[in-house]
Amino acid sequence: MFSTFIKSPMVTRVFFVVAAILTMNTPLQAAETINFGTQPATQPIYIARSIGLLDEIEKKHDVKIEFKVFSYGAPENQALAAGELQIASAGMGPAIVASARLPAKLLAITILEQTAIIIPADSSIKSVVELKGKKIAYPGKGSQQYPLLVKALADADLSIDDVQLFKTKGSDVPTLVANKSVDAGITWDPHVSNALAAGHSKVLIKAEKILPIKAGHYIGNGVYAREDFIEARPALVQDLITAIVKAIDFILKNEDKAVKMWAEQIGFPEKVISFALREKISVYSLDVAPDASTINPYTKFLKDAEILKETDNPKFDASFAKQALKSIN
Repeated sequence: MFSTFIKSPMVTRVFFVVAAILTMNTPLQAAETINFGTQPATQPIYIARSIGLLDEIEKKHDVKIEFKVFSYGAPENQALAAGELQIASAGMGPAIVASARLPAKLLAITILEQTAIIIPADSSIKSVVELKGKKIAYPGKGSQQYPLLVKALADADLSIDDVQLFKTKGSDVPTLVANKSVDAGITWDPHVSNALAAGHSKVLIKAEKILPIKAGHYIGNGVYAREDFIEARPALVQDLITAIVKAIDFILKNEDKAVKMWAEQIGFPEKVISFALREKISVYSLDVAPDASTINPYTKFLKDAEILKETDNPKFDASFAKQALKSIN
C-alpha cells in the first residue's frame, strides 16, 4: 500500500516541490577564503590578479583570494602569526624574520633592490661619509632599512652614534626629505621612486651598493606562507607561486602594460612606477628560487644587526618556485 502511495502522481509532484523548496533554503557551501597579505607596492601578485591568473586559481580550487593590505611588514607578520593570513608578500627583512620565528617558510624571491638612501635634490652631500652629524629619517629598528643604513654607515667608518636618527613611517620619508626636515632618509619603493619622480630628491646610495647578494642586487621582496597552509593545500600554493612567476615573466615582456595595471591596483601614478623600472629602483628577475647561497648571507646580515637572534634560522622551500619556472620555459 505504501508503494502505491508514493507512486501516486499527486504525491510525486508534492514530493518534488518540497524537495525543491528545501534545496532553495539550504545555503550552498561558501568557497574557502585565502587571505593574501600585500603592501601597496609594485608586487607581482597585483599583476597576477590583473591578467586573470587568480581568477583561474579561484575556479580551479573553489577558493576566494582576498588581499589584505598592510603599510609595512611588522603588522603583516602579526596577522600571519595569528592565522589571519595564509600567505604574504613583503620586504625581505620581514619575510626572513617570519620564516625564522613563525611557523612559516619563504617560497620565492620576487623583487630585487627597492631600498635607497635619498637626500634633497639640491643637497651638497656627495657620499655616505658626509652624513656625519646629519639627521636621517628611517622606518624603525625592526625594518630591513635600519640594518642597511647601519652597514652603509659602517662602510664609511661611521656608526649610528655619528648621526641623528628620526623614526617615521616609510611613506613619510620622502616628505621629510622634500621639506628638508631631515638631511637624508632611507625607505623602500614605491616611496623612493615617488620622491625621485617628483624631482625634490635624489639617490645618495642604492641598496645594491650596500649589500649586493643576488646578481649584483639586494634582495628586496619575498613571498612566504604558513606551514600548515603549505601542508594542507600544496597544489593551491603551487598555483599561487606559479601565478607570481608568470606575472614576473609578463612584467619583463610587457613593461608598459604592467605599469598601467599597477597604477590601477595600488593607486600610484604611472610616471612613478615607470621611473622605478627605468632607474632600476625595483628590479624583476625570474631567478626567484631561494637558496642557501642567498639566504645565509642575508640571515647573517640580519643577525649582525640584531634583528635576528643567533638561534634564528629561516626556513625556505625552493621546490614551488622551481616547479613554477617550468611553466614558462
